[in-house]
Amino acid sequence: MHSGTENGLPRRPLGSGDEWVHLSDGRRFWGRFGAAGLLVRSPEGILLQHRAGYSHFGGTWGLPGGARHEGESAVDAAAREAEEEAGVPGAALRLRFSSRLELEGWSYTTVAATVDRAFEPVIGDAESVELRWVPVAEVETLPLHPGFGEAWPELRELLPVEPTLLVDAANVMGSRPDGWWRDRPGAAERLLEGIGRLAGRGVPAPDLDLPGRRWWPRAVAVLEGAATAAPDAHPVEVIRAEQDGDSAIVAAVGSSPSPDRVTVVTADRELRRSVAELGARVLGPGRLWELIDAARS
Repeated sequence: MHSGTENGLPRRPLGSGDEWVHLSDGRRFWGRFGAAGLLVRSPEGILLQHRAGYSHFGGTWGLPGGARHEGESAVDAAAREAEEEAGVPGAALRLRFSSRLELEGWSYTTVAATVDRAFEPVIGDAESVELRWVPVAEVETLPLHPGFGEAWPELRELLPVEPTLLVDAANVMGSRPDGWWRDRPGAAERLLEGIGRLAGRGVPAPDLDLPGRRWWPRAVAVLEGAATAAPDAHPVEVIRAEQDGDSAIVAAVGSSPSPDRVTVVTADRELRRSVAELGARVLGPGRLWELIDAARS
């Protein structure tokens, strides 16, 4: 990531985080503010970068990525670096999860995403000698970057995990006395917008009882009664209960291919018991409101 050229390709100008960090044990890592990489999966496999010989651990295979700039989120850094290095189209990405390695004075965040179909990667700078879609089963047969090689077994296990956040909208609205009873459709619309913001920001892994740092689950809200008049709010999926919301929620959990990956947001004691018997996890409305409020910033 130095200015100039290498093998006829332009090197990017130094950014605010483009420098080495030296740890007390003698190791050095790139990125004054840490680094991030993008693990993007298509039906054809994982997009890997064959690193140029001059780079750190040159000759190995790893993820497109690099230094974070000051104030830049890990997601933004991973997407930016992947676009610059490999032509990854950010608009096509569906975020899945992130995992973070924390060392004294430095961190590396892996951001996992999927695309519906493989695109043709394009070498954008001198850091790559080859970009290739590698089938998941063949990744470990390559000489991997040590950091990626160490993280790959856990990352591979997380790839098929598809969590769902299933919200009992009536119960969540009722937990905050903001006058929702005067305009139930309007209150439901505001809640859906908040869930949508949270879906874009991601949910901390502990709230879904999952490993890693953050997840972007499928977000579903169940509306009942007058609240069913609220409009849809992408990316939230809306279920409008024909009868009571509790029955619709239990049915949604029961029809899930992985009930143990469903987190139901409700304070209703009987509903919590019913979904737990099906294998689902539960989260309180108060915590959901905390996450929604934090997503405003």
